[in-house]
Amino acid sequence: TRFPSMTLGVNCARGSRSLSWTAGGVMIPTEEKASEVFRRMFMGGSAAEVQAQERRLQLGQSILDAVGGQAGELRRTMGGQDRDRLDQYFTSVRELEQRMQMSKEWERKPRPVAKTSAPLDPSSPKEYMDKVSLMYDMARLCFETDSSRAVTLMLDSVNTPALDIDHVHTTTDGYHSLSHHGKSAKKLSQLKDIDSMHMRLLAKLMADLKTSKEDGAPLLDRTMILYGSNLGNASAHTTNNLPTLFMGGGFNHGQHHVFDTEHNAPLPNLFVSMLQRMGIDADKFASSTGTMRGLNLVG
Repeated sequence: TRFPSMTLGVNCARGSRSLSWTAGGVMIPTEEKASEVFRRMFMGGSAAEVQAQERRLQLGQSILDAVGGQAGELRRTMGGQDRDRLDQYFTSVRELEQRMQMSKEWERKPRPVAKTSAPLDPSSPKEYMDKVSLMYDMARLCFETDSSRAVTLMLDSVNTPALDIDHVHTTTDGYHSLSHHGKSAKKLSQLKDIDSMHMRLLAKLMADLKTSKEDGAPLLDRTMILYGSNLGNASAHTTNNLPTLFMGGGFNHGQHHVFDTEHNAPLPNLFVSMLQRMGIDADKFASSTGTMRGLNLVG
């Protein structure tokens, strides 16, 4: 695909927070403008702009070659731990080289034709839900055009002020402040309104993917979507009993799995199930102990 992955975000402090990291542990900045995502997918540059981009990629390749040569000489003078760190750096450099080579090859290939106009980016962080809706549209277009087969989207609350929920209701506090509700009925009521809107937007994405077809089958059946939080209780910042939604991928859904709240089933078990569904030969991911119990394919 044109893009190995797409790393998107909403109110992520200008890309400084992300769900995506390289194998070497380097954070991949998020793209927060739907208009820029649209441009990258559908708008190719002029011949002169393409040539300029190719020159920039070639210059970047030359710099990497020079840095790699110098680092190789340096490695011979290092101790064991420093060599390990440098090897991690080499791995990151090689990954970047591969991405740059792929970018050069894709520069002259025609982009898909957009069936919709370019989006207008909301101007204020308080237009949070509008941003979420647009990013869902960009993710769907990405899958429909096969521009990429891996998308992450971070919906950040830390940098989100009082927000418009539905162009009628506005919260009295910032999203993050509301999450530290202290069992306040007023704050909990507003959080419920926010979560309800989140679910409506997510349901629309599911419906759109179900309507869209790929080789005669619903695109949703060929797309796995994981939706959740890194906190089980945002008010107390606990990281167990995480609420998680899993959709699509041809699995038998419509179920609510409840696990032992004192001895949690590892969430990475779900990741192993997802990897295997993608055809990846994996039986272990992080702290997994197997695959997700009760998760079966349709039929």
